[in-house]
Amino acid sequence: MTSAGPTAPTARRSPLLIQLGGLYGIWLREVKRAIRDRGQLIGGISRPILWVLILGIGLNPYFRGEVYGEVTFVVPFTYLQFIFPAVVALNIMFTSVQSAVSVIWDREFGFLREVLVSPMSRGMVLLGKVLGGATVAVFHGCLVLLLARFADVPLTWLDVLKALGLMAMLAFALTSLGVVIANRIRSFEGFGVFSNAVILPLYFTSSSIFPIDPSLSRAQTRVVYPDWLVTIVEYNPLTYAVDALRGVLINYNQFDPRLGIAIMAIFGVVLFAIALFDFRRA
Repeated sequence: MTSAGPTAPTARRSPLLIQLGGLYGIWLREVKRAIRDRGQLIGGISRPILWVLILGIGLNPYFRGEVYGEVTFVVPFTYLQFIFPAVVALNIMFTSVQSAVSVIWDREFGFLREVLVSPMSRGMVLLGKVLGGATVAVFHGCLVLLLARFADVPLTWLDVLKALGLMAMLAFALTSLGVVIANRIRSFEGFGVFSNAVILPLYFTSSSIFPIDPSLSRAQTRVVYPDWLVTIVEYNPLTYAVDALRGVLINYNQFDPRLGIAIMAIFGVVLFAIALFDFRRA
C-alpha cells in the first residue's frame, strides 16, 4: 500500500506528460528544420530589405503626393513608415504558409505515419507542427523589426511586446492555413504554386501597399476606388491584421483596432479546426 501511493498520481499524470513531451518534440523538430534551411533564412532577410529599401524608398515621393515641390499627405506618414507593418506581415505570411510543406514532406517519407501510430493524439501532433511553423514565422517577422530605425519607425519595448502578440496570432492562423492547403495538395510542386496563388492576392488586397482613406465615407470610398476592390479589401481578414500591426507600430488605424484582434483570433481557430478535421481524415 505504501509503494502504491506515489505511483498512482504519477500514472494519472503520465498521459498528459506524454502528450506535452511529444508536443515539445514536434515543435523543436520544426524549429530545427527551419534553422538548418539556409534558403528560408536568406529569403527571410532579403525579402524585407527588398521591400523596405527598393519599394518603400522608390514609391515614397509618389505616396506623399509631391508635385512641383508641393506636398500633399495622403496619410500623416511616409510611405516607408506606412508599408513597414505590412512588410512584417508579408514575412510572416511567406514563412507560415511555406512551413506547412513539412506536412507533405513527412507524409512522403513516412515520418508522419510513424508519429500517428504513437500515443500522441492527432490534435497534439498538428498543434506541435503549427506552433513550430508559427514560431519560425514570428522570428522572421522580428527580422523586419530590426529595420525599424532605418524606416524611421520609433519603437518602445511595449510596442515590440504588443507587436509580438499580434504577430504570434497572425502566424498561428496562417500556418494553419498552410496546413489546410498541404492536406489537400499532395505534391511539392502543386503546394508551391497553389500557396503563392493564395498568398499574393491576400497580401495585395489587404490595404498593405495602398491606404483606404479613413476620412471618407463608405459611399465616397467606393467612388474613389473601384467598387469590387473595396469589397475585396473589406472582406479580406488580412486587412485587419495589417491594420492592427499599424496601430501598434506607427499608431495609425484605418479600422477599429479591436476588430483586427478579434478577426485574427476567429481566423486562427476556424483554420486550425479545418486543418484538424482534414488531418484526422488523413
